[in-house]
Amino acid sequence: MEAKRGFARHATVYVAGNFLLVAIWAITSRGYFWPIWPMLGWGVGLGMNYWSVFLRKPISDDEIRRELEKGR
Repeated sequence: MEAKRGFARHATVYVAGNFLLVAIWAITSRGYFWPIWPMLGWGVGLGMNYWSVFLRKPISDDEIRRELEKGR
């Protein structure tokens, strides 16, 4: 449950931070859309956080035991 709350905070800060970057871009230049680069870079981290919280299957004790037995 804590991991899901952490992801929600991460996503909220991502949206707010990118809103701020777009606002700075809109106020200062409106030329080349440079905020795309931090959005993409940070988006990769957000995507990996999503994967680890919602999609990754936890490693079971049986899987650990099988791997240890392979090494013998």
